[in-house]
Amino acid sequence: MATIAVHGTLSASDHSAQLRKAVIASTIGTTIEWYDFFLYGTAAGLIFGKLYFPNQDPLTATLAAFGTYFIGFVGRPIGAAIFGHYGDRIGRKATLIATLLCMGIATFLIAFVPTYESIGIWGAVILTILRMLQGIGVGGEWGGSVLLAMEWSRHHGQRGLVASWPQFGVPCGLFLANLAVLVFSQMSGDQFAAWGWRIPFALSIILVGIGLWIRLGILETPVFQQLLKENKIERAPVIAVIKMQPMQIILSALLRMSEQAPFYIFTAFIFAYAVGTLHMSRDLILTAVLVASCVSFITIPLSGHISDRIGRRKMYLIGALTTGLFGFLYFGMVDTAIPSLVFIAIVLSLIPHDMQYGPQAALIAEAFTPRLRYSGASLGYQLASVIAGGPAPLIATALFAAYHSGYAISIYIAGCAVVSLISAAFMPDHTNKDISIEYDD
Repeated sequence: MATIAVHGTLSASDHSAQLRKAVIASTIGTTIEWYDFFLYGTAAGLIFGKLYFPNQDPLTATLAAFGTYFIGFVGRPIGAAIFGHYGDRIGRKATLIATLLCMGIATFLIAFVPTYESIGIWGAVILTILRMLQGIGVGGEWGGSVLLAMEWSRHHGQRGLVASWPQFGVPCGLFLANLAVLVFSQMSGDQFAAWGWRIPFALSIILVGIGLWIRLGILETPVFQQLLKENKIERAPVIAVIKMQPMQIILSALLRMSEQAPFYIFTAFIFAYAVGTLHMSRDLILTAVLVASCVSFITIPLSGHISDRIGRRKMYLIGALTTGLFGFLYFGMVDTAIPSLVFIAIVLSLIPHDMQYGPQAALIAEAFTPRLRYSGASLGYQLASVIAGGPAPLIATALFAAYHSGYAISIYIAGCAVVSLISAAFMPDHTNKDISIEYDD
């Protein structure tokens, strides 16, 4: 095995400064990307069915809207392969600039997509294409953001915490997306449905400009610089990692089942379910999700920090088990349609998720050898989107249509937890290992 030096020529203080810049750049960048991604999910649950599929009954229109939503998840592993290749070939920094542009431009253009009333089904077609581009962008974003932060960290005793900060962008993006919809949904009459929903999408271009300015000012990670220096760049990293570490890719995808599928039920499906089916206040649900995202500001980095102490795998197993049990409590409270209980259920819903999401970045990224890390971590992470996050709102909607109860959805969440528990148990745990070393297998 070849050891890759990560210290370079920077002094300790300069290295610490670059670590801070990398963490800030990663967190702000992921916040912007997830704002874009979640904004679509919120709009799909609240309004896209009416605007782009008006001739369908409400349930079918919701399914159709979540169908376009699912396309974004199909794009994520494609983005992982494309940007993973370049991230391992030309570097983390340059690739992250490209992912931000891909996502940001697609989101901005969604603000101008004509509805069914204007151009018929072509509105939904254009929406679907832009959603695919969103997915491709976010598919390449995660791996680079995590590596940008984690590969600047010298000490294994803080990698879980450092790598959790890009994950912190998820609740930040969720908060901003729901806040934007909540603010503009206060418009009088039908103005929000007519044109107000477009404003949050258009405003995303400002966030993209901020993100680009920040990312242009950071340095490439020491690990990748050393890979270049020692001429260890892989010609076809995606193919190489599939051949060399296929089990890590598969386990990375499967262990996300109990983290990703419930997350999109708790943050996207809940709008269609609580507002459309239970006839609850839209603002109540938006506010509850906002508060839940604020709780995650604490629980994600805290879970990453705890994983530095007790191990990534152990922390993840605790979170997966908690999620499996919580699904029954969640729908037990939501199905009462009592505002206070529904509010509490939603606020608590992301805590079991965060117990997994905090240590997840380091757990997955550490499992892959440095020269293939962007490709391997991205592929494993984003493949879950096709089997977990993307189908989850569709499966939840179909289960409710068949059984007319949230209990069936709780069983689905428990099933996801079982898959994750088994997968996490077999996942390599590199909590206390040097991630600058090339792995033999």
